[in-house]
Amino acid sequence: MMRTLFHKKLLFISFLFVFSAGYSQNVKILGKAHPSHKGKAISLLAYNDLVTYTRVREALDTVDNNGNFELNMQINRTEVVQLQIDNFFGKLYIQPDYVYSLTFPAKDTTLDVRGETETNVDLGIISGDTTELNTLIIDFNKVYNTIFANAQNQFLNKTRVFQKLDTVKLICSWRYKKNKNNYFKSYVEYNIAELNSNASRSKTYLSSTFLANKPVQYNQYEYMAFFNAFFKGYLEAFSSGKANENIHHLINTTGQYANLKTFVKKDPLLANDTLCELVIIKSLWDYYYNPQYDKEQVHAIIEQFFESTKVPGLKKIASNILQIINNLSVGSNAPEFWGIDRTGKRLSKADFAKRYIYLNFFSTKNIESMKEMPKIMDLVKKYGDKVAFVSICTDDSVKIFKNYLKQNPKYTWTILQDGKGFEDASFHKYNLKGLPAFFFINSYGNLAQSPAQSPTQGFEYKLKAMFRPKKKDTKIGIH
Repeated sequence: MMRTLFHKKLLFISFLFVFSAGYSQNVKILGKAHPSHKGKAISLLAYNDLVTYTRVREALDTVDNNGNFELNMQINRTEVVQLQIDNFFGKLYIQPDYVYSLTFPAKDTTLDVRGETETNVDLGIISGDTTELNTLIIDFNKVYNTIFANAQNQFLNKTRVFQKLDTVKLICSWRYKKNKNNYFKSYVEYNIAELNSNASRSKTYLSSTFLANKPVQYNQYEYMAFFNAFFKGYLEAFSSGKANENIHHLINTTGQYANLKTFVKKDPLLANDTLCELVIIKSLWDYYYNPQYDKEQVHAIIEQFFESTKVPGLKKIASNILQIINNLSVGSNAPEFWGIDRTGKRLSKADFAKRYIYLNFFSTKNIESMKEMPKIMDLVKKYGDKVAFVSICTDDSVKIFKNYLKQNPKYTWTILQDGKGFEDASFHKYNLKGLPAFFFINSYGNLAQSPAQSPTQGFEYKLKAMFRPKKKDTKIGIH
C-alpha cells in the first residue's frame, strides 16, 4: 500500500515541477563548434538534483556545416548546465532571460579514450558584459591563480596554504563588494570553502565559517560540492561510541525516520531543520550502496522521508533517489547493457536472452576487481553451461583493455569494454558507486540480486542452491 501511495504522490510532485516550469524564463545558447564536430549531436544537460547528480537532457541540436548550433531551455533560477558533444563536456552557468554566445573547442584526437569517458573542455564565452556570471567566474579564477602562481614550484605547508586561501577570501571581499549577483557571491564563498576542505582545514573552522547560521542552498552547485564533501561519513563519526543509539542501529534495527531525525538533531550544527534533513537524505543515499546497511530498511526510511519533509527541493531529491533505486531493485527489469568483445563484436543484454546472467563491472586499475577475476573463471568452469558470465571493463583506454585480454588468455568468458556514448554507457545505467560491482539477472531478464554477492563473498552458494541435482526418490530395500 505504501509503495502504491508513494508512486501516486510521486506523479503529483512531478506534475508540480512541470507546472511550475511554465512560469520560467527563456535561455538561448547560440554557439559555434570547431569543424571537428561538424554533423555531431550537441546536448544541453541539466542536473536533476545535486545529491544524486542525475543529469537530464534539456535540449538537442546538430552542429551544422558551419559549426553553428542553437539550444534553448526554460529555467526560473541560475543553474549549472553542461554542453556535450560525444564524450566532451563543457560547463556553463545560465541565468533566466539571457542569450549566450559561445564556442565549443576542437576534439583532442591524441587521447586514447573510450567514447563514454568524460573529458572536460573549456567553453569560450563571447561577452562584453563584465557583470555576466561566467565572465565573473573567469575573473575569480584569475585572482586565485595569481595568488598561488608563485607557489607552483614551492612546498607549502598547511599553514601557508591556509594563509593564501584567507588572502583569496580577503581580496575577493574587496574586489567584488559592489557585485549584486547573489549566485556569484555564493560561488566565491563555497569555492573557497571547498578549497579549504581539500586542504584539510579543521571541521570546526569549516562548519563555523561556511555552515553555521548560513542559508541551506541545495540548488547551488558550489555549496553542494562543499556540502557533499564535508558531510561524507559525518553521521557515523557523530554516532561513534553511542551504544544502541548509533546510526547502524537506528537504520538496521528500528528503520524509523522519526527516530533517526530525533537522534541527528542532537548535533548542534544540525539544529537547522532543513540542513538536518539535507544531511539525512544525502547520508541515506550513501548508505543504500553500503553493504553495512540493510537496503530494505534504508529504502523504507527514504520513503518515510519523502512523506515527511515539507521542503519541496528535498522532496524532489528523495523522489529522484527512489526512482533510481526502484529501477535497480530486486524483481525489476534489469537495465540494458552492452559493450564490445575481444573480436570487436557488439554484444548486449538481448544476446543472453532467456539465460541467467552473472554481470560484473571491473577495472584493471582496481585491485579488488583483479582479485575477483580468477574466482569468476572458477565459477565459469562449474556453471558456464547454466549461467552466462559477462564482465564489463570500465577502463578509459582501449589499448589497456586489449592488452589485459592478451595477458589473460584463460579468461574465455564474455568480457566486454563498456559501450560508447554517455547516455547509453552501461556503468551509468547501473548507477555504479564503486568497483567491482556484481548483478545477477534471472532468465526473465529481471534482477534476482542487486547488487549480487561477489565470488569471494560466496556467490557460489547461490548457484549451488539453484542448480544442485535433485535427489532421486528411494524406497527402503530397493537398490
